[in-house]
Amino acid sequence: MAAQPRQRTRQIIFIIIIFLLGSGLYNLFGAPYKTDAKEVPLSEVTTALDESRVDKIEVDQDKVTAFLKDGSQLKSYKEAGVSISEYGITPEKVNIDVKNPNRGSIWPTLISVILPFILLAIFIWLLMRQAQGANMRAMSFGKSQARLANNGRKKVTFKDVAGLYEAKQELVEIVDFLKNPEKYRRIGAEIPKGVLLIGAPGVGKTLLAKAVAGEAGVPFFSLSASEFVEMFVGVGAARVRDLFQKAKRNAPTVIFVDELDAIGRQRGAGLGGSHDEREQTLNQILVEMDGFETDTRVIIMAATNRPDVLDPALLRPGRFDRRVMLAMPDKKERLEILQLHAANKPIEKSVELEKVAGSTAGMSGADLRNIVNEAAILAARDNNRTISQGDFSRAMEKVLLGPERRNRVLSPQERQITAYHEAGHAIIGKILKHTDPVHKISIVSRGMALGYTWSVPEEDKYLLNRSQFEDSIAQLLGGRAAEITIFGQATTGASNDLEHATKIARDMVKVYGMSAKLGPVKLGEKEELVFLGRELGEHKTYSEEVAKEIDEEIKRIIVESEQRAILTLKKYKIILNRLAELLIKQEIVERAEFDALFTKSN
Repeated sequence: MAAQPRQRTRQIIFIIIIFLLGSGLYNLFGAPYKTDAKEVPLSEVTTALDESRVDKIEVDQDKVTAFLKDGSQLKSYKEAGVSISEYGITPEKVNIDVKNPNRGSIWPTLISVILPFILLAIFIWLLMRQAQGANMRAMSFGKSQARLANNGRKKVTFKDVAGLYEAKQELVEIVDFLKNPEKYRRIGAEIPKGVLLIGAPGVGKTLLAKAVAGEAGVPFFSLSASEFVEMFVGVGAARVRDLFQKAKRNAPTVIFVDELDAIGRQRGAGLGGSHDEREQTLNQILVEMDGFETDTRVIIMAATNRPDVLDPALLRPGRFDRRVMLAMPDKKERLEILQLHAANKPIEKSVELEKVAGSTAGMSGADLRNIVNEAAILAARDNNRTISQGDFSRAMEKVLLGPERRNRVLSPQERQITAYHEAGHAIIGKILKHTDPVHKISIVSRGMALGYTWSVPEEDKYLLNRSQFEDSIAQLLGGRAAEITIFGQATTGASNDLEHATKIARDMVKVYGMSAKLGPVKLGEKEELVFLGRELGEHKTYSEEVAKEIDEEIKRIIVESEQRAILTLKKYKIILNRLAELLIKQEIVERAEFDALFTKSN
């Protein structure tokens, strides 16, 4: 709002300057007043005077104008500095009107003398205003950018957070301490100075922080860790000092720092030097949290999804005393999250959110919110007034697999290869014991895939064994195995399957110790460098001979799994052909129709 009056003032000044310049230039160079006077030599004027044809003579500096009795005019010029009487024109002969030679327009004087000073004054004034604004910005450069949460906005409370029971219980104690500090001080209990929320992206870290702000009833300052860091060394530390000073003035209060790993990465990486801006900012945070002048009434909360890169000094007791782990929601929590986001939406009574919750294992709260929103969008796209179960199914497929791409036209041969490829995945997933049930098979392109086989787990899994890994690899290679079985060679369509299968096999050998040849040993250790990223910081803790054995074991697992998939598909080749033909015909095969193929064959 303050910028509008300044802009209006500048516009008015600009208009005045243009008006003054235009007026002055017009007076200086504009066309003079035009008359019908005939320009003649001065001798002709004196001749007309002698012939008594002149009624009046007007003298304007060096210009002489004779007004004749017949109404015409004669214009002439005399010599500068010579009196008109020397040409024989005297007052006795004719009435002479002499104009004031000092009279003239004020505009030329204004343009030549006054206006330059006015323009110079305006220029200096604008320059000083800009310098003053820059000075004010420079003075506030080290000020904290923290925002006061719930300032006139709708408050978020713990009721708005579904699931996360243990995490909420931990934070309820923080809120209770802020409201009733004497309850804890009476028995000598000290509330943690720092609370670190750790969890995967979308699990609800920031939402919990908002709930604490809504429940606490105290000033709650929130900001991102990246707002501390600037290109100038020392600015981040100054902002940290200003933030804690502001918090102490408003104590008791809570400070929430999102994405703490932006400034909290481990120090001493060997790159950037000891005077690195990020490290100075981190040092200042460490001092403010547990230095000589710490304030127990200021609690700092932080969130991160990369606790492995944080500096150990941040995690020691006295700083972030309490670490709250936020796990992915289980089936019960997913149902509560879906019900929370669907509460204000017109959902049909036949919709079973339990099925949606059971089909979304491994999804975060943000993913589930996105599914509910996508279902509402799909219903509105079809001009429906309510959201159906089909809308939720399509929303899950869109979120998990990407949007449909029905405009992608495949040749008959590619369509046939895609059908057999997806049929291979589905049959291996049906036959092998340790795989998830197949929910849907489709050759409609979604995202980058030409088709997909959607398997839905019946329950949440937290532990996986060797047999489950091997069956998963076989199912991933089922599409490639089907291409080899039917067409005698594989295509590039299995590249993504090979990538995932190889990663699982590598983790089996190097991470989980599931190789009979190499034994229960963890091989390889990754040490991330702050500026180089993950892969460049990997250090091998094994010899080249062991590396060769690792490669051989990974290859053995992949080859054996592919051979098992090929043998299985040869055994069920009739069902493979029927399923592929059905996919070519109708593009999508649901679970009931897929299971019926096995019933008919028996």
